Amino acid sequence: MENIHEILKEYELAVPADKKAAFDKAWKENYRTKSEYDNAVSQRDNYKASLDDVNAKLKEFEGVDVKDLQGQITKLQGDLKAKDDEYAAKEADRVFMDSIKEAVKTAGGRNEKAVIAMLDIDALKESKNQSADIKKALEDVKKSDGYLFGANEPINNAVGGTNISGGADPGADDVSAIRAAMGLPEKK
Repeated sequence: MENIHEILKEYELAVPADKKAAFDKAWKENYRTKSEYDNAVSQRDNYKASLDDVNAKLKEFEGVDVKDLQGQITKLQGDLKAKDDEYAAKEADRVFMDSIKEAVKTAGGRNEKAVIAMLDIDALKESKNQSADIKKALEDVKKSDGYLFGANEPINNAVGGTNISGGADPGADDVSAIRAAMGLPEKK
């Protein structure tokens, strides 16, 4: 860009030094350089293109009922909240049933489904202290239907020999007879 003073010198015009500051001020307030003009034109074209784009998008919404859209949005938000609530309830039920199943295993229940069928699930769900109430309910079922639970007493089967003669290996005669039938020597 050429300086305005140099352009004036080319045409043999000069601004006196005492008026140069006032001339520069007046010139800058009223005139723009070519690059400033081109920049302004470019910005104007960008704004116009943006405005045309927005107007085209707005035309797509002509005839659309805004209140209807708001109603649909409200309905969809309600449906989404209902689904969230449903999922939260299912998750709470799953956690609750897992705690009951764990309590049945801990109590020694033989058949989980049969023991759970004996419990009042709805009352236990609404209980304030679920873990204690579940244990109490399982104890009540254990008292009334003990066959659903494993026995806490030692196994009734004998661990040692039951030979009346006292201490000899029961069935030893049977083993000797089998070894003899197979042609094997007697076990020592």
